[in-house]
Amino acid sequence: MKLFVGLGNPGSKYARNRHNIGFMAVERIAEDHGFGPWKSKFQAEIAEGRLGDEKVLLIKPQTFMNRSGQSVGEAMRFYKLDSTDVTIFHDELDLAPGKVRVKAGGGHAGHNGLRSIHDHISPAYDRVRLGIGHPGRKEMVSPYVLGDFSKADADWLDDVLRGVSDGAAYLANGDGGKFMNAVALRTAPPRSSKTPAPKTQAKPDTPLEPVVDDRSAMQKLLDKFK
Repeated sequence: MKLFVGLGNPGSKYARNRHNIGFMAVERIAEDHGFGPWKSKFQAEIAEGRLGDEKVLLIKPQTFMNRSGQSVGEAMRFYKLDSTDVTIFHDELDLAPGKVRVKAGGGHAGHNGLRSIHDHISPAYDRVRLGIGHPGRKEMVSPYVLGDFSKADADWLDDVLRGVSDGAAYLANGDGGKFMNAVALRTAPPRSSKTPAPKTQAKPDTPLEPVVDDRSAMQKLLDKFK
């Protein structure tokens, strides 16, 4: 069994925040792959289903971001899972909007949700880093991540969420490469190859027919002095 955890803050006030892109990702997976209804358990909303051959529990902690680890740890212990069975979907300031990366283990880089998960289950879990870009200055980070996605973000955001959902079964089976390929097909689809029109071969010039001068010698002389 795998735990797919989307990070975010509960409540309609935060629903469209950049910080809630993790919630959005697992919600799209649940919708596209026919997961069961969301229920309350482990201080979270959970939905059960299958991705490929793997049973997966989707989790949206309802403890607010900086206490996300409480919910994740509770679910992990209940199912007697290891931290390596956990994949966290979270917003990433250090990636441009629309960029997605997978990562195993590592630091929390100041992300409050990851920091809490580190404290409760160790750093040895997988992450799907969902790029939202950086506002440019440190003091702008909090209002930026707690701000809503703009209308201009709608297209790339939809592509990212669809790509994550398309590749979710690969991720559940531990194939990060195929997962990233599925995301890329949505976010950076290959250009359709256009076969160049064949070049028209230039036809060789048609040789001119020789001109036969049938004038008499007298006529040629008269024409010369005209």
